[in-house]
Amino acid sequence: MATKIRLQRFGRKGYAFYHIVIADSRAPRDGKFIERIGSYNPNTNPATIDLKFDRALYWLQVGAQPTDTTRTILSREGVCLKKHLLEGVKKGAFDEATANAKFDAWLEARNLSLQKEKDKEREQKKATTKARLEAEKEVNEAKQEALRKKKSDIAAVAAAAAAEAAAEEKAQQQEEAQQEEEEAQQQEEEVAEEETAATPDLAETPAE
Repeated sequence: MATKIRLQRFGRKGYAFYHIVIADSRAPRDGKFIERIGSYNPNTNPATIDLKFDRALYWLQVGAQPTDTTRTILSREGVCLKKHLLEGVKKGAFDEATANAKFDAWLEARNLSLQKEKDKEREQKKATTKARLEAEKEVNEAKQEALRKKKSDIAAVAAAAAAEAAAEEKAQQQEEAQQEEEEAQQQEEEVAEEETAATPDLAETPAE
């Protein structure tokens, strides 16, 4: 029976994740499988891989053929390298201790590279968040400035209206005072004329 190491799709549209399975090459892609050896989630950065390393290595050693994507996953996790090193031990190219030392050195370098990717992603997220907060702050400040200007304009209009009303009231009061003064003066003149008319002319009065 020809066996394949392949992905079995799960998840919703636009957010798929996969199980890494051992299956008969004749079985449907998402059908029956022999063994599940891990999972693969490409929606994270970097992609999240959970793999049963020893089982994956076993199936490679017994001839299971990985698909292109699963071969990339197995290479990233070091399964293909481990298989290659063990074959070198069998051929006498180097001993098992040397093989393990080479694999450990590769694993350390791989982990360091992954950590750098995670750190870079974290810094990018921080920078993006900082930029977004600064942009929001600028927008809020612009809104507050516009609100302050609007309030200032409203206050200026109200002050101008109040000043105009006060000026009109003062002018009206002055006009009324002047009118009252003129009326009083006219009344005084009329009284004076009446008094003059009522007083006899002494020069024309005959002597006794």
